[in-house]
Amino acid sequence: MKVSFLLIASVAAADSGIPPTPLESFANLPYPILVLIVILATFVSEDLTCISAGLLVANGSLSFMPAVFACFLGIFIGDGLLFLAGRLLGRPALQYPPLRWLVHPADIQRSTDWFRRHGSAIVFMSRFLPGTRFATYVAAGLLDMHFLTFATFFALAGVIWTPILVGASALLGHGILPYLELYRSLALPIFIGIAVCLLILFRLVFPLFTHRGRRLLLSRWRRITRWEFWSPWIFYAPMIPYLLYLGFKHRSLTAFTAANPALPAGGFIGESKSRILRALSPRGDRVAAHAIIPGNLPLPQRMTLLRQAMKEIGFSFPIVLKPDVGQRGTGVAFPENESDASKILERDSGDLIAQAFAPGEEFGVFYYRYPGEKHGHILSITEKKFPHVVGDGEKNLERLILDDDRAVCMAKFHLRALGNRLFDIPTENERVQLVQVGTHCRGAVFLNGEEIETPELLLAIDEISRSYDGFYFGRYDIRTPSVEEFQAGRNFKIVELNGVTSEATHIYAPGSSLRNAYRDLRNQWRIAYEIGARNIEDGAATTPLRNLLAMTLQFRRGSRHQQLADCTDNLL
Repeated sequence: MKVSFLLIASVAAADSGIPPTPLESFANLPYPILVLIVILATFVSEDLTCISAGLLVANGSLSFMPAVFACFLGIFIGDGLLFLAGRLLGRPALQYPPLRWLVHPADIQRSTDWFRRHGSAIVFMSRFLPGTRFATYVAAGLLDMHFLTFATFFALAGVIWTPILVGASALLGHGILPYLELYRSLALPIFIGIAVCLLILFRLVFPLFTHRGRRLLLSRWRRITRWEFWSPWIFYAPMIPYLLYLGFKHRSLTAFTAANPALPAGGFIGESKSRILRALSPRGDRVAAHAIIPGNLPLPQRMTLLRQAMKEIGFSFPIVLKPDVGQRGTGVAFPENESDASKILERDSGDLIAQAFAPGEEFGVFYYRYPGEKHGHILSITEKKFPHVVGDGEKNLERLILDDDRAVCMAKFHLRALGNRLFDIPTENERVQLVQVGTHCRGAVFLNGEEIETPELLLAIDEISRSYDGFYFGRYDIRTPSVEEFQAGRNFKIVELNGVTSEATHIYAPGSSLRNAYRDLRNQWRIAYEIGARNIEDGAATTPLRNLLAMTLQFRRGSRHQQLADCTDNLL
């Protein structure tokens, strides 16, 4: 027994820097026993076992092919067990603290989808990158990679790597150990460096040789240099000190959550849009007709509910289908018939709002009223323009988007959204609208519409707002077929009302200065904290900071996180 583990001890000693046991000790062992010892030694250190096997080849104790076979078999068995450990033990372990607190099922599903697309290459490359193997093989099992796929690419890499290492050891002897240490220390940095160079080559250099590539590079550049396209996480970072100041001033970091006692956390995140619309519904003709389609029902029942709602409420296709809980236009669709609606309901298993489509122009009206005031105020009006391109009878839709000075800024989004139409050639002077959702991160252009405000419009908005008990601060999204009638306070439909985290979106108007944007944001949040503080004095409750963080994490980890990420995608 002592002899059978001599090679394992030798490998372990070499791995820890201790001079290895002389390999001549194995010269007289029976061949099957020696092969078995090599197989077992791979469980201690795969690479050092391959080197030791090469030395055994050099001193005549083993032939080359049996040595390679023994090393390969041991590596395959050992790493296959890591794969099985990830598969059998990894998922159950995620159900218990602390892993359950750190990893959400939605994160695992997204990682699984990603690994399904790229896992084969990762498994293959990890064989040549010491330090990455353990995590890769356990992750492959944890993320439900098909075992046959894992085994195929793992074996292919092993067939290349194992003979090279065993053969090099047989030729160089103990002199290979310094080279192995050098390789271990440099392999990962070199790989990362090569990957970065290739990324630059494919993302920045090669695109310069095509018109499409150059225009997409311009799109990325403009999204970096024009602040209106920055990720919210970057844009709002300078606001944090001011928000902390307001929190300390009003003796509550979350005083703003009391600005709208009628909404959970004041409408901070994850509020139900259907509940808000129901609260506004007593205003009748002012609110777009709508119905809720529950997500916990089979598709046929959801379609039946949709038909009944459309018949009873009295609207027809095209309609709007959107998540009951969502932000920034995520998941909003405009089905034109039952077939389209069925596909959307089948794809989205959450609660959806079916809403009558309100034609015309769209505006964002930001309203606020201090508790105790008889009448409120309009803080901001945003005029929303839906970008379009005009055909010339020669260029296809993709080329028109890329050549348009504004559309190119959102080219990545437009090309993805209109993927099945990109090679259509619009006729001369044909107008093609690129987006239907009045959301900036989906491509809509926001303009400052302060000149649209009139006493009649303020009176209409104020009347609606005061009828909603517990609402003081937020933005209405409104559609109207006639700007003139809208200014007169008539003939408009409220499609949505957003709470305390809604923005005075006029700040995103092209050409607006970043300085003015932060000035207006500071004013908006100052009002939110002041209204919240007054409501607190009247007995309203605030939402603790830990609850806000939990709500944010829950929303971001929900089923629509990837869709939300479309609005805050990597700037490059």
